[in-house]
Amino acid sequence: MFDAIQAGEALSGSIATIAMTFSIGLTVGLTGAVAPGPTLLATVNSSLKEGWLAGPKVAAGHALMEIVIFLLIVKGLAVAMQEYSRLIALTGGLALIAFGILTMRESKIATMASAEERSCTNPYLAGMLTSAANPYFWIWWLSIGSALVISGLEAGLIVAAIFMIGHWSADFGWYLLVSSSMERGRSLLSPENYRRILGLCGIFLVLFGIYYLGSGVGVVGRGC
Repeated sequence: MFDAIQAGEALSGSIATIAMTFSIGLTVGLTGAVAPGPTLLATVNSSLKEGWLAGPKVAAGHALMEIVIFLLIVKGLAVAMQEYSRLIALTGGLALIAFGILTMRESKIATMASAEERSCTNPYLAGMLTSAANPYFWIWWLSIGSALVISGLEAGLIVAAIFMIGHWSADFGWYLLVSSSMERGRSLLSPENYRRILGLCGIFLVLFGIYYLGSGVGVVGRGC
């Protein structure tokens, strides 16, 4: 009977951890996806040609780049950086706060203006190239992304993978919303609503950065 109770508590704890990890991946991923940049611009441009399907296609190209990064972290970076876990947590927390402040400032003037003449014709390739060429993408992964994935890996590969699934859910969901909005003449996503969403994402980043710093290493994996 006691063993059954322990097993039930362990299962409940695992489910709670998975749910929390997915939620963190989803919300933090959304803050990165919403931010103005070349990948968002590629989605807008591709949507003018391919309609609502352009968003998921661009997101797929973007996700392919992140799969490579995730595998690099899993295969070696996590082990090599384990002794610097506290420094990584500190860097990740400060980066979250910094990105949050910048996002809130950007939200006052941000737009999803198109630059169609410079767009790539293949949305999959556009998602890959705009991610690889975006300094924000690499800074995000060298600070926030790597810190959260490494925290997840401390609880196991599955937990780290759940974080990535949440992250990609945000990417696919947001870019689908953008492409659907463009196809319908932006009736779904007005400039004012876009700025509000961006501002809320900035506030979340700052608050989560403070929480991350206060909690120390293992925010994603805690409770396992």
